[in-house]
Amino acid sequence: MTPRPRPIRRRTEYAWLVTGPLALGAVVFSLILGLTTSPSLGDWPMTLLLTAAMVAAALPTINVVVRRQALAATPTEIPLVVALYLLPPLSVVLAYTAAAIVVQIRRKLLPAKFWFNVALAAIATSLATVVYHVLPQPGGVGPGTWAVLTVAVGTHTLVALAAVVAVVSVVQGWQAGREMLRAAPPMLLAVTINLAIGLVIIIALEGTPWAVFLFAGLGIAFALVYGSYAQFFRQHRTVAEMYEFTKGITESGPDGNLIDALLVRIRSLMQAESATLWLPAQGRHPEVLLTAQEGKPGLLDSTHSPAALRDVAVARQETVAVSSRLGGDDLELRDTLESTSVKDVIVVPLRSGKAVIGTLEVTNRLGDTNSFRAADVTVFETVAAHAAVALENSRLVDRLRHDAYHDGLTKLPNRRRILGALTEAVRIRAPGEVVALLLFDVDRLRQVNESLGHAAGDKVLVEVADRLRGCVPSAALVGRAGGDEFLVTLRLESAEAAVELAGHLREQIRDEMVFDALTLDVDTAVGVVVHPDHGSDPATLLQRVDVAASAAKSVPGSVQLYTPALESRALHRLGLAGDLRSALENGELEIYYQPKVTLRDRRLVGVECLARWEHPTHGTVAPQDFVAVAEHTGQLGRLTEFVLREGLRHSRDWAHGGQSLAVAVNISARTLNDQHFPERVRELLAEYDVPAQLLTLEIEEAGVLDGTDRPIPTLRRLRDLGVRLSVDDFGTGSSSLAHLRRLPVHEVKVDHSFVQGMATDPGDLAIVNAVVTLSQQFGLTVVAEGVESELTLELLQDIGCEIGQGFLFSRPLPYERLEAWFGAQVDPESITDNELPRLRVVP
Repeated sequence: MTPRPRPIRRRTEYAWLVTGPLALGAVVFSLILGLTTSPSLGDWPMTLLLTAAMVAAALPTINVVVRRQALAATPTEIPLVVALYLLPPLSVVLAYTAAAIVVQIRRKLLPAKFWFNVALAAIATSLATVVYHVLPQPGGVGPGTWAVLTVAVGTHTLVALAAVVAVVSVVQGWQAGREMLRAAPPMLLAVTINLAIGLVIIIALEGTPWAVFLFAGLGIAFALVYGSYAQFFRQHRTVAEMYEFTKGITESGPDGNLIDALLVRIRSLMQAESATLWLPAQGRHPEVLLTAQEGKPGLLDSTHSPAALRDVAVARQETVAVSSRLGGDDLELRDTLESTSVKDVIVVPLRSGKAVIGTLEVTNRLGDTNSFRAADVTVFETVAAHAAVALENSRLVDRLRHDAYHDGLTKLPNRRRILGALTEAVRIRAPGEVVALLLFDVDRLRQVNESLGHAAGDKVLVEVADRLRGCVPSAALVGRAGGDEFLVTLRLESAEAAVELAGHLREQIRDEMVFDALTLDVDTAVGVVVHPDHGSDPATLLQRVDVAASAAKSVPGSVQLYTPALESRALHRLGLAGDLRSALENGELEIYYQPKVTLRDRRLVGVECLARWEHPTHGTVAPQDFVAVAEHTGQLGRLTEFVLREGLRHSRDWAHGGQSLAVAVNISARTLNDQHFPERVRELLAEYDVPAQLLTLEIEEAGVLDGTDRPIPTLRRLRDLGVRLSVDDFGTGSSSLAHLRRLPVHEVKVDHSFVQGMATDPGDLAIVNAVVTLSQQFGLTVVAEGVESELTLELLQDIGCEIGQGFLFSRPLPYERLEAWFGAQVDPESITDNELPRLRVVP
């Protein structure tokens, strides 16, 4: 870790650079007063009375904290105005300076601050007195006297402000001085109010001396009101800070700078010099010790408070607070702080249930006269409870995310994570580079499982994973695709370099493996593909690296670079390319329909159109196979139009029969690159007289969220037609819901692999829950694929998912059987012009 540059520390003793000139100025102006005015001290009882009034006025303070310094705003201008009017010049200076000494002694300030405040009081009062007596004295208490007193008190205030700004700039830097100037306007307003009150007192005393009792009563009332106001002000500030604290945690989120936001806001809320979070090592998470300290950017990896306090808080599982204003502290804890620079500290254990997962602490209340109180402990314990929940949720989300993208056996990234890394590598590929994907297929693993058991097979896989991870270049990412297959992806200079690396890695991991008395030879067949030569998207690269690895198996232990001939030979063996063209021309493909049902009230909202092909020789052909053939042979447009026509035709027929149902059609990512496709959709909608809102086009996540803006223009044109757009198989790629915010889509379909695992895998349940919650916040409809059990249905209902499809409701059915299904499952009485048909029975 690179150490942060430490700023130059300014010491409080530097205040003497300002205190000395202030004291000298006070002596000079006092001598001027003694030489130019009467040296008499006047009426001693009145002087003592006003001195006591100045002391009392200095007690109710409004503290303004600027960095490490606490500045106080007091109503001392009120007795100062009276003293200027009633007392001789030197008595004014003596009374105000004596009152300042008494107040500073009571506050127990450090010597540097003590003498600065005394010197400031002396020079400000002496200069104000000089100004008052230099100006003409109009006599009486009319406007002339008001003006003279205003100038004198204004001089006093400006001198005090200038001195404070100077000393803060010297001690804390010029930025702190600028902050002090920004805090000055409210103080100047308070001075104006105090001046007006002082003038009112003078006017009243001139009328009758008995007015002093009236103002004494008002002073007592003011003290009571001020106490209530100060308490209300502190409570209001605490509530506001708590709101900002909670808001900051929410906005940071699990992917944000949670700890940074947490500590900075806690330090501000508690007005502490530092806030520290300590989390012990747990699982794959290392120990955390981070501190947000006032005046220092970022987080520090150390703290001034002793570790013994954290140990005590963890051992007792209770808050440890050491402060001069808190009673009942252990003497041992106080002794622990004596050797440190910490004057007070609060340490709160963070709990998850009954377990302590760490501690949160604040040290040194800002301002030499300020310390933590009992109310601060209560507030801090509340903050710590919120922080513990946020940290635990953050670690839970991190654990779920880790489990969702890593293989449980080998701890390697899984296929989903590899595809995400592959997508990112394709996006940032530099000119002249290729993105290589290598697939290692372990030979004879099935024989190991059959002869030695699956435990031995698992050991083989773990050993292969360790060997592969230990010999790949540092820039490579190793993952397990599933079964006995491992993937490696990285950027290289050429396809030839990828083949050379694959051969080198194969030789590195090829070695004997001993199980008790049995020795095995570990060997692999390796397939290699590179982007952009062999595909532009991760799904295609993965499919083609499978083809290459399958070809490599025919020659044990070989490395095979993908070539189109490999796939062409496979397609030729299946006889699909030419047969698909004939099947499209002769109408041999059939459309099956799978109902989409609202989960809450079982209403039929539409059907998904799924192409099926029963080959006369090869039997049922998987849709992904003939769709891939259509893409490679240029027949994708014909296949897409065929499905659209069949779906729209039947949608029209259902509408004429009084049952208006929406149809959903899957389209390939390549279709979005066809600029004529939206116009063709518009023509088909017009031809079959079907409203655009009854057509939903579903695009796989990898196609619509490919990291570029290429599909956006086509999607917007389709949206402008009124067609609904859906992201299919969401969650299988590396994208996030945040990427959907910039796309004109209406619907998200959660992939069946997550839905089917909800009932048994907490990770899948958490992922589906997150997708549903965030999608609804973005205004997107959520469709769950693969609903096959009542338990899954109930879980989806609990988390608020709206629509589902799966075998629980119906398998994909041909048109004739779908009509029969309608008759058996749909309640005829529920079919009205205003409502969707309701299912009578859910099989």
